[in-house]
Amino acid sequence: METFADRAIAYYLGLKEPTNLPSGVGALNPYRQPEIQAIVKQFFTTYFSDNSPRVYILGINPGRFGAGVTGISFTTPQNLQKYCGIDNDLPPSPELSSRFIYQIVEAFGGAKAFYGQFFLTSLYPLALVKDGKNYNFYDDKATTATLWPAIANTVRTQLLFDQSGLEKNRRVAVCLGRKNEAFFQKLNQEHRFFDRIVTLDHPRYILQYRSRDIELYVDRYVRTLADCLS
Repeated sequence: METFADRAIAYYLGLKEPTNLPSGVGALNPYRQPEIQAIVKQFFTTYFSDNSPRVYILGINPGRFGAGVTGISFTTPQNLQKYCGIDNDLPPSPELSSRFIYQIVEAFGGAKAFYGQFFLTSLYPLALVKDGKNYNFYDDKATTATLWPAIANTVRTQLLFDQSGLEKNRRVAVCLGRKNEAFFQKLNQEHRFFDRIVTLDHPRYILQYRSRDIELYVDRYVRTLADCLS
């Protein structure tokens, strides 16, 4: 029987970078690299070789130091090894979001328990860059308009990863980022992917601007995610 892992692996390994982005904006596609293809296969085979329903957690688009390097959402090479048990030869990379996310993963009992209940992903699957820095799909209107059909297709396709839990998955999605929420809500109004969307502050925002209150935010994340499972 085809599993969540089978569908996810086929999707990610088939991704192609867009050719019509506005001048100066580029997309990083790590999935062309054999080492990343092996990591993606090992990660999804380890944690998603079933058809259990999962709650979808969607960020903006990957950062160049997280999934832009490893191919795994919110996961640096060092966290891929430390928390997911996947050895790799990729150089360590700085990624604030990954540090926070893996506090949440550990709060749920570790990678096996967390990924058995949640799927971390993004509205757009490839990292975007401009002038060598992270860029978001909503940072300019032209990029948003160019990628909007692909964003809709990303969500539509990824919902099909878990076919047995499709109806349950459509009840609620978790949005990461307050600005991301406006675009996610608009997308959802157009396509009715989910019955409702719950929003949490983005991990990067928390660590960059609210680090003193990190325990409060960890508790808020854990409570919100737990509520989405009920």
